[in-house]
Amino acid sequence: MTSDVLIIGGGVIGLAIAVELKLRGGSVTVLCRDFQAAATHAAAGMLAPDAENIPNGAMLSLCRRSRALYSDWTHKLEDLTGLNTGYWSCGILAPVYQGQEDKLDTAPAQFPYWLNQAAIHQYQPGLGSEVVGGWWYPEDGQVDNRALINVLRTAAESLGVELKDGIKVEAFLQQSGEVVGVQTNTGVIRADHYVLATGAWSNELLPLPVSPRKGQMLRVRVPDFIPELPLTRVLFGDNIYIVPRRNRSIIIGATSEDVGFTPHNTPAGIQTLLQQAISLYPQLQDYPIQEFWWGFRPATPDELPIFGTSHCKNLTLATGHYRNGILLAPLTAALIADLIWEHKSDPILSNFHYSRFHSQSSTPTSMLTHSANFSNGNIAVEEKVEDAMNRVSTSPPLVIAGRTFQSRLMTGTGKYRSIEEMQQSVVASGCQIVTVAVRRVQTKAAGHEGLAEALDWTKIWMLPNTAGCETAEEAIRVARLGREMAKLLGQEDNNFVKLEVIPDPKYLLPDPIGTLQAAEQLVKEGFAVLPYINADPMLAKRLEDVGCATVMPLASPIGSGQGLKTTANIQIIIENANIPVVVDAGIGSPSEAAQAMELGADALLINSAIALSQNPPAMAQAMNLAAVAGRMAYLAGRMPLKTYASASSPLTGTITN
Repeated sequence: MTSDVLIIGGGVIGLAIAVELKLRGGSVTVLCRDFQAAATHAAAGMLAPDAENIPNGAMLSLCRRSRALYSDWTHKLEDLTGLNTGYWSCGILAPVYQGQEDKLDTAPAQFPYWLNQAAIHQYQPGLGSEVVGGWWYPEDGQVDNRALINVLRTAAESLGVELKDGIKVEAFLQQSGEVVGVQTNTGVIRADHYVLATGAWSNELLPLPVSPRKGQMLRVRVPDFIPELPLTRVLFGDNIYIVPRRNRSIIIGATSEDVGFTPHNTPAGIQTLLQQAISLYPQLQDYPIQEFWWGFRPATPDELPIFGTSHCKNLTLATGHYRNGILLAPLTAALIADLIWEHKSDPILSNFHYSRFHSQSSTPTSMLTHSANFSNGNIAVEEKVEDAMNRVSTSPPLVIAGRTFQSRLMTGTGKYRSIEEMQQSVVASGCQIVTVAVRRVQTKAAGHEGLAEALDWTKIWMLPNTAGCETAEEAIRVARLGREMAKLLGQEDNNFVKLEVIPDPKYLLPDPIGTLQAAEQLVKEGFAVLPYINADPMLAKRLEDVGCATVMPLASPIGSGQGLKTTANIQIIIENANIPVVVDAGIGSPSEAAQAMELGADALLINSAIALSQNPPAMAQAMNLAAVAGRMAYLAGRMPLKTYASASSPLTGTITN
């Protein structure tokens, strides 16, 4: 199946873009794993750029522009469907409490109106006694988010947009800087252009810094015996909002919890909401509760959305809207449709491009130097060690998956005391391949903040690894993310992955069955797979047979520094392998590194022994020299072992009495 535009994500953003593109004449398909799980269903529908006091100027402008479209946009949708969106320009009140007098003299938006204590209680009866005034934002309003998503779906269907529910997109298939299809649970689906609008789930497909921010909410109902609606304006308080609907429902929200995709309402979350809501509008305590729910907002580190072009010329991004997905839907649809259909890019999009999270830092300039001093060891590296290796080594270069490397030492990026120490060590090691733990970079784990930007990827080949994955399925998903991360950092043709499947938290021994399963799938998807394994000759041969680019047997458990404990098995693997053998894990000293290379290993991967040493850059240089020495010794061929002495000086021609 081919469609002009394939939109991944069936929330308000994806559907709004679909409707807009269809109205412009496009052929559009929307894929969604579960339309009911979209963040849209869990929102309150506030349109509040002024009440929220958005500090970023570009974001505030974006939100106000979108709010200005809302009336015409919702009328257009209602005309298309005959359904009501619940759009209501009711205005928003932001009460100020006793003790917040510092807010009284500051007008936080363009056209607010200050109401003193008497005026605000007259304008909105029933507010809590601690409310001493408030700001009135007449241009803000609301829409019924659940009604809106229903209207958008109905409009899309009536216009001929193809909606596919229950479709889980597993990966983008890319070639030469273009998306050529998406791998789904039902097969490959292709289009001319693709839009990523998967909200909080976006970084399952691309290495974008979008993470879920859980919000709990509840709904109460104004009892029927109260004839008039007592609340007709949105109340926007500190960490609480109260949104009345015309149908007598009142929405109360929302918590903001950084707990991943942890589901369910909690007593603590609901109690916090109720306490704050009742303090602001006390009569809520007597209203019957109708519903509790939760959802996941797509948050970015700067709380701004990610819009516009991507690293692939036929893939457009529309994600990371955080709390403003409903508000920004009409403008997002217009801007993205302009970009795709008219090839017009609004200047405001430059403020929300994904590249703001991947800019090169200034620190990698230290990577370009040809000399470095290591104060602890008084060692001066006068040139990159790889140059020295090129001069002295007579062996052919290392070739992995058709790519040539001069250095036979690979290093890692974890466990260092600082990013700077890691950078210096990579220089000193002379390595050309560096492993990066995809999940730790994505989650900004301790020691991995800014790691992707800390190295010069024009000079170093990235080896994304699936560290932290306990199952084959997890490893496959993270491998796909790693490939996207490499592309985002400029390595368009990088299909390498170091495959780790480790369910054992104590000994960190790899799962042979899961590793083989994941390797088979990843090879089918075009990856150059470098699997980390126990020193098992039979498994090594099976992995070679399924098409892996190398095998990487452990010398001893990860990070143990125990040295070569699996020598006999590694020798068997080397003797039988027709692909490079890389000894990985357990090497603790340069002598052990040299010994592994003397066995005939093609390369080494060393991280802990360098990072945890007292002087990592000096140890990195030592490890590289050991790898060179060990390789040369293997090629030279060691002398035979003997059970008796053999004098090194000749016995003939000696002076005798």
